[in-house]
Amino acid sequence: MALYENVFIARQDISATQVEALAEAFEKIITENGGTVAKREYWGLRNLCFRIKKNRKGHYVLFNLDSPSAAVVEMERTMRINEDILRFMTVRVDALEEGPSAVMQGRGKSEERGPRRGPGGYDRAEGQPVSEGVEA
Repeated sequence: MALYENVFIARQDISATQVEALAEAFEKIITENGGTVAKREYWGLRNLCFRIKKNRKGHYVLFNLDSPSAAVVEMERTMRINEDILRFMTVRVDALEEGPSAVMQGRGKSEERGPRRGPGGYDRAEGQPVSEGVEA
C-alpha cells in the first residue's frame, strides 16, 4: 500500500463538531476500502489567502494515510461531491511524518518568542529602549 497526505478545507460556517464528523466519515471510507489512517490533525479555523466560494476562513484537517489508491480515489470523489468541502489536496509521500506536523509545531512558538521590537530596539508595548542586544 502507498502512503499519502491529505489536507482538506471545510466551510467556515459549519461547527468544529461537524468538521470532526466529516473527518470520521472520510476515515471510514479509507478503512472500509482496506486502508488505515495513521494520523488525523484538526488545524482549526484559519484565514484563507483569498476567497474561495465566498468564504474568507476555513477549517483545515490533515490526514496521514496508508491505503491503496482505490480508497484514496473514493475518498476524493466523496470530497468532490460534498458541498461543505471547499478544497482538498492529496499527495503521495515516501514516508509519513512522525509526531505533530509543522503547522501544529508552529502554534506553540508564538508564546515562546520574546517581546516585539520596534525600530531602534524599542519594545512596542512599553515604548522604552530594550537594554539587551542594543548598544547605547
